[in-house]
This record gives sequence, structure tokens and C-alpha cells, in this order.
Amino acid sequence: MPVYEYKCEDCGHRFEVLRKLQERDEPIECPGCRSGNTRREVSAFGTGISSGSSGTPGSCGCSGGSKFG
Repeated sequence: MPVYEYKCEDCGHRFEVLRKLQERDEPIECPGCRSGNTRREVSAFGTGISSGSSGTPGSCGCSGGSKFG
């Protein structure tokens, strides 16, 4: 099951919920104020490229060596 991000339109609280794909747009109660006036947010996701990498697609920026010689 994926994790979805929601925002309460009444109190501004942002929260995450583990839900089934087919339930993602069903109403959900805000855990902060108990309002049902919430909406699903667009989630950010990791790209797998760190800020120290070479920028080559698919690279992780690591040297590939082992520290356990």
C-alpha cells in the first residue's frame, strides 16, 4: 500500500496515511482538528541522485569501494 500526503483545508495540518490505491481520493479525517475538509497533495519522491554525484543518470555518486577492505 502506498503512503499518500494530505492537507487539512481548515487547520493547515499536513499528514501522511498508508492507504489502498482505490481509497486515495476518498474523504479522510484530519488527525489534528478532526475536520473532513482535506485534500490529497502531490508527493515529492527521491530521484536516487545525490547532490554530490556526477549527475550521470543512474549514478548514486558513490565510489563503489568497500570500507571493509
